[in-house]
Amino acid sequence: MGAADVVPGVSGGTIAFITGIYEELIDSISAVNLHALKLLVTGKFSQAWAHINGTFLLLVFSGILVSVISLAKLISWILDNHPKIIWAYFFGLILASVVLIGRQVRLTDWRNLLFFMMGVVAAYVITGMSMISIAPTSFTVFAAGAVAICAMILPGISGSFILVILGMYQPIITALKDFNASVLSFFVLGCITGLLSFTHLLSWLLHRYHGMMLALLTGFMLGSLNKVWPWKQMTEISGRLQEQNLWPSEYLAVVQADPQLMLVLLMLVFGVWTVYAVNYVGNAKSS
Repeated sequence: MGAADVVPGVSGGTIAFITGIYEELIDSISAVNLHALKLLVTGKFSQAWAHINGTFLLLVFSGILVSVISLAKLISWILDNHPKIIWAYFFGLILASVVLIGRQVRLTDWRNLLFFMMGVVAAYVITGMSMISIAPTSFTVFAAGAVAICAMILPGISGSFILVILGMYQPIITALKDFNASVLSFFVLGCITGLLSFTHLLSWLLHRYHGMMLALLTGFMLGSLNKVWPWKQMTEISGRLQEQNLWPSEYLAVVQADPQLMLVLLMLVFGVWTVYAVNYVGNAKSS
């Protein structure tokens, strides 16, 4: 999840969805509530820990933190020097996830189909938005963290990409590289605030409208493929930078660079294989 969250266009929620921990993650985070606080204040630490599924959350978030810190520089380098390769891998990852998870969605039910289409359209529109520029003040960093974390927890909508749209991605990545405590503290505070408030709503919806929410989340992933298409060109529209997807032949003619078709297809297949391998291991352990 941490590695995915560093890439602007891939959601950590997608990885949670693929690995089968998504609903447990949402329920565990939403359990951090007043009841948990009451148990903590009254000294019932073990009960509070069990209430929030503490060991599970500790493992997930420590894994995310270690991955973000260790991979921030590497991911930035790959995006700068070999973007098609990493986009192709995540394209295959998400495409296979849509197929695998989509099997659980009963699209013959018109309500599920409607929510699936809503998810596709919403993710496609969001991932096609042009970038704006917001000055990184304490308030904007806090607000960006709150909004980005809500996107991060949704499969298909990348928190990193939301930061890119807001013009806050580079300041946050720079703060991570430089360990800027001031910027990171406001960002983390915003993330915690957004995460605790949003997951309560999401958990309630998943339990009450499970089929429709599963269809919506799957639609989010399918629509997000617009963002992770490997061949891109940056264009300026109305004074704002925006990415334009190209076919490999167009990429060769317009960008005048090698589309690396075979390598891209190989990485795409590797992404597909990763999903099915993870799913196979998960099924083997649960049986």
